[in-house]
Amino acid sequence: MTAGRLKTAGNFFAPPGGGRPRGAALAGTGPPPYDVLPHPGIPRHDRAKAETKCVAGSNRGREIFKSAGISLAIALVTLAGLEIVLRVADFRELRETLTERSLAYDYDPELGWMPQPGSAATVETFRTTHYRHNSLGLRDEEFKADARPTILFLGDSFVWGLDSEAEERFSDLLKPRIPGHKILAAGVSGYGTDQEYLLLQKLWPKVKPSVVVLIFCADNDRLDNMTSHRYENYQKPYFVTRPDGSLVLAGQPVPRSHLLYYRDNWLVRNLWLARLATNAYVRLRHPRVEVPDPTEKLIGKIRELVEGNGARFMVGIQTTASDQTLVPYLEANRIPFVKLEGADYIREAKSWGPHWTPAGQKDVAERIFGMLSANNVVQARPAR
Repeated sequence: MTAGRLKTAGNFFAPPGGGRPRGAALAGTGPPPYDVLPHPGIPRHDRAKAETKCVAGSNRGREIFKSAGISLAIALVTLAGLEIVLRVADFRELRETLTERSLAYDYDPELGWMPQPGSAATVETFRTTHYRHNSLGLRDEEFKADARPTILFLGDSFVWGLDSEAEERFSDLLKPRIPGHKILAAGVSGYGTDQEYLLLQKLWPKVKPSVVVLIFCADNDRLDNMTSHRYENYQKPYFVTRPDGSLVLAGQPVPRSHLLYYRDNWLVRNLWLARLATNAYVRLRHPRVEVPDPTEKLIGKIRELVEGNGARFMVGIQTTASDQTLVPYLEANRIPFVKLEGADYIREAKSWGPHWTPAGQKDVAERIFGMLSANNVVQARPAR
């Protein structure tokens, strides 16, 4: 190596002849441009910046955690306050309401709701009554086909017998008077004529009735037939009238109603905020649909089904005071009918509607027996 060649020592240059270079300091004895301890090769000012960033990052993390905790606490307190407000306000839409559709009924994707087969319990209105549903989901004794022809009564709560014991209903009162026929009450509370038509289609293969008597509730059946939602916003199927006058079924499968979520979902049942969110979702996801009144067309479809299977079709009208169009339609189409107006009905405020009293049920049974006799379905026989 020549005398003029530079030698390296550590991280600085050594001049020829060795010794400490000019302007250099021993490690750790002054402010050299570079230090070899304790992190060789890392500038001191960079280390200071890194340490400062580390401390700042740690403080920032604590601040973020603290801020998140405060925000979470505020949110929880706010939600708890809203929960209390909703419970105290007790909005009707958020109640787990007891209704006609609560009588051991369950969700049905084709019909909207249907009694649970084999269910039994009591109903508290202005009086306590009992009910039991057979394996078909109908409030009647177990149906077993035999050699006797069957008379099927089709309808809503007037056929189901709301506010009456089973043995007080007109259909049960007719059984001993018509021993040569089986009698089946195919009534479901809250049904419109559209649902009754679908129910009859579902029951027909098992029952095969020889006579079908539709009990038409003039107070509300037309309203039932004109919408996709009824009563406590229970959802149901409905029929749309095409431009050519024909009917087309819509609304199937039927969406679940909010009260079903209240009943079946633990969180929704126990948290009113969840009820509010569920109610809003159901309303937005499945808005109400209104359609032109298809009642007469639906009655015509029931008649086609019945007579197309070799059976006879008749109608009982609960009242004609609120319906002036059905009777002319029945007369024009030669459909036998009987007016049931004037039969005594319940007036107590705790009742779920003007359903027939026991005396009214006897009156209805007598009038329907007269219609069956006049049309040669049964032989005239005096009431016992």
